[in-house]
Parts: sequence; C-alpha cells; structure tokens
Amino acid sequence: MTRQQQQDREGRGADRSAAIYSALGLASVLLAVAIGSVLAFDYLEGATLDGWLLGAQGVHVALTLLCWRRLAARAARPTVDRAQSLASRDSLTGFLNRNSLTEEGAAMFTRAHRRGQAVAMLVFDLDRFKGINDLHGHAVGDALIAQVAREVAQALPQMALAGRLGVDEFACAFPFDSRDAAPVERIAERIVSRLAQPFEVEGLSLHISCSLGVARSDFDCPNIDALLRTADIAMHQAQKAGKNRFAWFDPAMERALQVRSALESGLRAAVPRQEIIPYFEQQVDLATGRLHGFEVLARWDHPSHGMIPPDRFIPVAEETGLIADLSLSIMRQAFHAARDWDPGLSLSVNISPVQLRDAWLAQKIIKVLTETGFPASRLEVEITESALFDNLALAQSIVGSLKNQGVRLALDDFGTGYSSLAHLRALPFDRIKIDKSFVLSLNQSADSAAIVNTILRLGESLNLPITAEGVEDAAIEERLRAIGCAKAQGWLYGKPLSIAGARRLLAERRLILQPGPRLDGGDATSQLQAG
Repeated sequence: MTRQQQQDREGRGADRSAAIYSALGLASVLLAVAIGSVLAFDYLEGATLDGWLLGAQGVHVALTLLCWRRLAARAARPTVDRAQSLASRDSLTGFLNRNSLTEEGAAMFTRAHRRGQAVAMLVFDLDRFKGINDLHGHAVGDALIAQVAREVAQALPQMALAGRLGVDEFACAFPFDSRDAAPVERIAERIVSRLAQPFEVEGLSLHISCSLGVARSDFDCPNIDALLRTADIAMHQAQKAGKNRFAWFDPAMERALQVRSALESGLRAAVPRQEIIPYFEQQVDLATGRLHGFEVLARWDHPSHGMIPPDRFIPVAEETGLIADLSLSIMRQAFHAARDWDPGLSLSVNISPVQLRDAWLAQKIIKVLTETGFPASRLEVEITESALFDNLALAQSIVGSLKNQGVRLALDDFGTGYSSLAHLRALPFDRIKIDKSFVLSLNQSADSAAIVNTILRLGESLNLPITAEGVEDAAIEERLRAIGCAKAQGWLYGKPLSIAGARRLLAERRLILQPGPRLDGGDATSQLQAG
C-alpha cells in the first residue's frame, strides 16, 4: 500500500465515523420532537396518546442500537486493520512481505498496463551484511536493516511499493513512462549510492553496499512474478560484476543461467560416474631436460558434448560445493594410474580455496593415498595465495597434517595475488610456481621479466626451487634457463595427456615399472620396464 492510499483510507474512515455520530444525534432529536409533540397534544386535547409515545421510543431505541452497532464495528476496525497490517508487513522495516508485495504489485501491474505505463522492479541484496551480523550480533544487524529501510524509502517515489524479501534482500516497484527509463536509473543509482555510505549504529561505523538488479514489465514480463524473477537474475549479475552497482536485466543473463543450471545438473551426475577424469601436464627439469613429474588437471569427458575444459565447470563445482568430491575423485583416479610409474615421478594436484575450509581435508587425502597405495612422498599439493585469506590457522593445520605424512607443498600462481612474504613464512612451502601470465610475456614485457627475475631471486634466498608455468616456445625456455629457473611446464613439452596417453609416453621412455620375480618365484618386486 502506497502512502497516498494510506492517507485516502484514513480519510474515508473519518467520514464514516462522522456519519455514524450524525445518525445517533438525529435519533435523539427525533425522540425529543416526538415527545414534545405528544406532550403538547396531550395538553391541548386533554387526552393521553401512549401509543404515539411508545412508537417514538421504539424508533429511538432502534436507531440507537443501529448506531451503536456501527460504532462498535468502527471501534473494532483499527484492531482488524492492525492485524492485517502485521500479517502483510515486515515488523522491522514496515515494508511489505513477499506475499503482499506480489499481491499489491500485481494490482499495480494491471493499473500501469491500463494507463500505457510500465512497471520497474528493483531487487537488491546487501553486500557484507552477514559478516556484520555475525560479528556484532542480531541487535546491531536489525538496527542496520531499519536504517537501510529508511534510506530506501526516502530514495523511492511516493507511489512506490517496497518489500523485504529476506534477511538482507529487498524489492521495490513503481510505474514509469516506458518511453523514458532515465528516472528508473536515477532511483537505482540513488539507492546504490546511499547504501555505500557508512551507517552509524550503536557507536559503530558500519560499511555495506548493495548489488541491485533492475527489470521492466514491458520487456517480456507478462506478470509480477516474472518481473521479480528477471530483476533477481539481474541482481546476481551485479554481484558477479563486482557488487556495489546495479545492472539491467538482459535476456542473455537468463540464457546463461539456463546453461549454468544444465551444467550443474550434469556435473552432479558426472562426478559419481567418473566422467571427470585426470589429464597430465609434463613438468621438466630445465637443466637436464628430464621429465620429473606431472601436474594433474581435470577434464570432463561428457557423453554427448565431448571434452569440456575446466574453466567451464570448476567454478560451478566450487559454487555448488561439488569441488570436494570432484577433487578427491580426480586424485583417486590419478593415484591409481600412477602407482606403477617410475618412483622418481611426482604428481602435483591443485586444492581449491573451498576445500581449505574443510578441517578434515588432510585426513581425506591421506585416506585416498592409503587406499590407492600411492606414496605420499610423490605427492605435491598446490594452493594459491588467495586460499589462505579465509582461515590461515585452519590452512596451517591441514598443511601440517599432510607434511607429517611426507606430502610436499607448492605455492601456485605466485605474483598474481599479494605475493606476501608473510604467507611464505607462515606455511612450510617446498616450491614456488610462477604464474603463466608472466612467463608467456617474458620476452615481450620488461615488467614481466622483472617480476620473473625477482621471484627467482626470492626463491634462491629462501632456498625454494621455482617452477615456471606456461612455457610454450623454445625462446621462453632458453630465457628461463639462462636466468636460473629450475623447472618448467607448458605446451612446449606437449599437451596434457590422458591416462592412456601418459602411459604410452612413459612406456616409450621406459618409466613404467614391471613386476619382477621374487626369490621364491612370486612377483612382488618391481623394476623399470626393460626396452
């Protein structure tokens, strides 16, 4: 209900009360006139007209009862109105709840359509609110929400509807001239700007922002539910784009959401069916050219779409929590395949930041090592610097448990994050890996060359070997060798290989172990494959 509608309703209520009191006064006047008439007639005629008097009293009683009934109903009306208001509105903000916003929004939708207008729907979510609520408590969180509601109400036009959809999610709707969407953008910008300002709550200066999605009813939105859904899609796009901004809905967003939904559904089935399989990228010693190990990569061998690269499904796996099962499945397959490879060959596996939130991660990895019979000393776990920011203490505990079993630790993509010496000291790293973005431009960019040189000197001073990723031509390899880089990987040494492809390569190089005869005639011992 808009503010104007509320004022109109209060005015109509006052008019009804006045009418009831007038009727009650009229009944009293009629009774007085009737009694006066009877008395005068009695005095003049000398006769008593009891019937007239009784009739007048009856009319008065009937009118009085009718008026009192109306007054009683009117007196009860505020209680009914309050109950309805409590059922339809959020008690903290005074905004409509989801059901009421949908109902009143549908009525606005119909009115706007009749008048040749469109309806704008703004849906927004507060950025960083959960952290504030967790840190300072619900009382501070509620006070902050109330302040946010006041700021939003002031930013909206008078005829707008405002609703609270969730703990920190809101929606606003208002009609506008479909030929000019500029006023809608100004309101969206005003809300984003106001909510980016610090809020003073109980002596605290709190900083939030909002991600806001905007949709309009005249763009393929047949009803209010469709309008809410499209504005919500746009809101999520604003979040992905960096938050503290607004985004208009575009049909491409919905198509991307449908593709992502299909990808997620397929991924949930693909992990237990082991459609996500390991591929192996060679890691080479630059001084000798000798193969010393592989980095394990994930590929999705989809039954109908063919090979799907990891940049399409890994983000979805991380967002949905599937990354844990996916990663352990890849490890299990890779460890099992590499059991009979030359014991000098190591495997490097990437650990997602999401996995480092699992206090049992080390035990899960050790369990896979034990079940597959793959030696922990041949495993190197790679983590990125950004993975350490969520909970460094937990990461230290996980890494400590793995190191105790003989697993080695590499800092991946070094140079792209904070490149903090504190992180290098906080965890017992065995290797630093230079991000491929610097390696690829090593011979073209002075800045990249300076960064690579600096990382190499840092590795020397800390006694940490360096691996360069993304080596794709001989010129880069030669430059890396000249400046003292120990190891490299990249397409110069071949594209990532499937299990069968890696096995063929190792067989050609005589790096597959073969069962050897035991002294008692058994085959428990192994030796390198003979040529």
